[in-house]
Parts: sequence; C-alpha cells; structure tokens
Amino acid sequence: MSRHDRILVGIPVYNEAEYVSEVLQEVLQYTDEVLVVDDGSTDDTARLLSEHPVKIIRHDTNRGYGRSSRDMFQWALKDGFDWLITMDCDRQHEPAAIPEFKDRIRAGDIDVISGSRYMQEWDDADLPPEDRRQINLTMTREINRRLGLSLTDSFCGFKAYRIKACADLVMDVDGYDFPMMFWVQAVAAGLRIEELPVRLIYNDPSRSFGGPLDDHERRLRFYQSTLYEEIIRMSSRLPKGADDGLIIGESAIHG
Repeated sequence: MSRHDRILVGIPVYNEAEYVSEVLQEVLQYTDEVLVVDDGSTDDTARLLSEHPVKIIRHDTNRGYGRSSRDMFQWALKDGFDWLITMDCDRQHEPAAIPEFKDRIRAGDIDVISGSRYMQEWDDADLPPEDRRQINLTMTREINRRLGLSLTDSFCGFKAYRIKACADLVMDVDGYDFPMMFWVQAVAAGLRIEELPVRLIYNDPSRSFGGPLDDHERRLRFYQSTLYEEIIRMSSRLPKGADDGLIIGESAIHG
C-alpha cells in the first residue's frame, strides 16, 4: 500500500440501532472513508446513521448480505478506491483490527486478506453456536479440498479486497451464500489470498438468518448448492478435479 492508496471501510447494517453509533464512532478513529449499506432497516438505524460523517446506501427493503456486499464493491470501484475493507456492525468485528489489515495491505503482495476467527486460540473467546461452527468447518474443508486453498474460516466477513484484482468478478447472489461464490471466483481469477487472525466474538448466538435458513441442515444445503453450482460453472478455470462427483439437479436448495 502506498501513501496514495485509498481504502474504503464498508459496513452492511440491518436493524443495528443497538450498536451502530458505537461501532461508527470507533471505526472513524481509524479512517474517514466509510460507507454504510442500510439494508432495509425498520428500527432507528437510519436516523442514527444520519448523525455520523459516513456515506450511505439505503435499500427500501431487505435484500441480503450478498447484495449489500456487491453494492460496496461497486461503490469502491466507481469512486476510485484501491481497497475495500468490509466488517459487520454487530460488535463481532473489532474496529481496532482495521490497522492490522492496513499493515498487511502495505506489503503489496496480496489481493484478499480474509479475517479468520480460528487461526489461533483466544483465551477470552465467545464460543459460537455449535451448528454455525460445524457448518463453517464442513464448508471450509470442502472449499479447501476442491479449490486447493488452506483457509481456516470461510465465512468471516472481516476482509480486505484489492479492488483492481476483484473488478472482473461477476457476483450475482444476494444472501449469506455470497462467500461460497466469492471463493470459487477468486480461485478462478488467480487471486492471491491470505488469512489474518481476528478475535472470535459472538454477542448474539440466537441471531436469525431469516426464514428457512434458521434450520441448520437447510442452511448447509443452501451453501453447498451455491458452491457446487459455481464450481461446475467455473470448472475450466479451477484446479483439476474441483468438480469431481458434483451433480446439480432439481433437488438443489435455494433458500
């Protein structure tokens, strides 16, 4: 990262009135380039956002994590940013880690810096719900096996993306399956990927994924379906054998 590189911090929010002011106050200690995507909040989030010096995209209705992520990429690209750092607004990502991402960006030899809650042990870590940890573990192992990666956490939303390297990725999912499509396309594009340890924090283990995805078996099939379909679609640009044994039929689950 040169002194001229521009870094945007992007934060998707949905009904985060409890945390949004506190999080933004902390984030603004480390950067003055902040974009918040208000994904159809129905609580007091919109009013609270207006009290802070941040850029805002508002969705009239809740469109999903993936759609918010795509909006942040497009904003960063069109406004000439060199990097996008994404983080959540529910106090599960620590703004104090932003300088660590910036330090790693300065090396200039990587395209994606992905936060990992499982690279190291944390003495004061909050244990995640067992179904979330098992789904993360299952999907991370399969992504590594099929794509030749060595991830320890395939779902963490605390990431830094080099915008130029990601500009040609074609992402078209709106939901929580966004990382499944991203990892396939990142490997197909030859992006250089590295993980960075971030603290394991779970403030609200009962938080809903919305509708049928609160059922962990259905959620797992949803993630697998997106991963498998994207692997099949991009197989010619992936490591040999990435699509071994994959068949997508009418039984694929989407939401």
